[in-house]
Amino acid sequence: MPSAFDRTLEAYRALETLLADGKVRAIGVSNFMVEHLTTLLDHATVVPAVNQIECHPYFQQRDVQAFNAAHGILTQAWSPIGGITFYRDGTHGSTLDDPVIGDIARAHGKTPAQVMLRWGLQHGRSVIPKSTKPSRIAENLDVFDFELSAEQMTAIDGLDTGRRGGPDPDAITLEAFGREIPEA
Repeated sequence: MPSAFDRTLEAYRALETLLADGKVRAIGVSNFMVEHLTTLLDHATVVPAVNQIECHPYFQQRDVQAFNAAHGILTQAWSPIGGITFYRDGTHGSTLDDPVIGDIARAHGKTPAQVMLRWGLQHGRSVIPKSTKPSRIAENLDVFDFELSAEQMTAIDGLDTGRRGGPDPDAITLEAFGREIPEA
């Protein structure tokens, strides 16, 4: 949490201990921007295996992805279909209705969601779409029988608005999001 990064570092040290003790197989972070990762790496002994960030065609965070890649950190996209953009505040258009994505989907006989997931995978990201519907879960898994062309990848890359749908990590504070954790 940026507003109390000393506590974040303490928590990460505890994760490093769990890893060293064989209690977990990997450790990672979520919503760490470049400045957060830089500070963490200055103090950590273990590089995070993964950094889970908001990442979809309308908000790609290329600087964070590049930093992750340069340090061997896997970028894992939450909201890879861009659901956060139309469920949260409604001011974004839906990525599912984007004409560029729709045209590419029709060309492959796939859904827009499948195209966005495939786009993320072809960029080397881990993608974690959310669904509770069995048919959509199956659809989300059916993305390995086609490949997007370089031109299609570039077209989707060009949709980045630079506008996040989720909260800015710097806005996450103990006052706004902190909860008491009862002692075990």
